[in-house]
Amino acid sequence: MIDLHSHVLPGLDDGAADLDEALAICRAVAADGVEVLVATPHVRRHDYPTTPVQMEDALAELLDAHPPVEVVRGGELDLAELERPADELARFGLGGSRYLLVETPYVGWPLDLPERLFRVRVAGFGVVLAHPERNLDVQERPERLAPLVESGVVVQLTAASVDGRLGKVTQQCSRALLDRHLAHVVASDAHTAEIRAAGMSAAVDAIGDESLARWLTEDVPRAVLADAEAPPRPTGRPRRRFLR
Repeated sequence: MIDLHSHVLPGLDDGAADLDEALAICRAVAADGVEVLVATPHVRRHDYPTTPVQMEDALAELLDAHPPVEVVRGGELDLAELERPADELARFGLGGSRYLLVETPYVGWPLDLPERLFRVRVAGFGVVLAHPERNLDVQERPERLAPLVESGVVVQLTAASVDGRLGKVTQQCSRALLDRHLAHVVASDAHTAEIRAAGMSAAVDAIGDESLARWLTEDVPRAVLADAEAPPRPTGRPRRRFLR
C-alpha cells in the first residue's frame, strides 16, 4: 500500500514528538503493509507554521535513521496556506509531485472553497482533499463534494473512518462518498504508532472489494505521486458486510 497522509516527521506538529516515535510509526505502518509513506506535517499558521526548510530537515533526520519504509516529503496545508508563493507550495508537493494535500476544516464549509481550489489548480497544482468525511457539513450532505470531484479534486478518506474506528457517523459518511464515487484514496493520517491510529489494513478489509481497495490504497496514490492519470475505478460491488 501507499499511504499519502501521515504525521511521522519528528517534532513538527501533533504527530511524532521525536525520532524514536517517528521510527515507531514507520515500523507500525510497514508491518501493516505500507511500502511508501508520505510525511505530511501540518502547515497551519495558528499552531503549526511549518516551513519547507523545517519539513525537509526533519525528513532528512528521519531518513538518516534508515526507517523500514520508504518515506517521502509532503505537507498537509490549511486553506489559508494556499496563498503561499508557488515555489514554497511546490516544496510541499506529495512525494515531489504537483499534488498538494489540503486539509478540510472540521467545522463549517467555506463558501469560497471551490474558488480557492480552482486558483491552486490554475497555478499548476493538483489537489488531494484530506478527510472531508470528518466535516460536519459533509456528513449532513455528502453530495457537497460532487462539484469539487467533477473539477478534478482527489478526495482522501481516513482509514479509521472507513472501518469505524472513528465512530459510526464518519463511517457512514465514508460509505456514502464511496457509493457516490466521490472518494479516491484511503490513507492513515497516522499520528502515533498504535494500530488504532496508524493501520490501513483494517480499512482495506472493511471495504470488502479487493479491486476497489487496491485502487484506493495503491493505484490512485501511485498515480498521484507520479503526476499520472489514475486508472478507472473498478466496477465491482462491495460485499454486503461493508454496506450494512
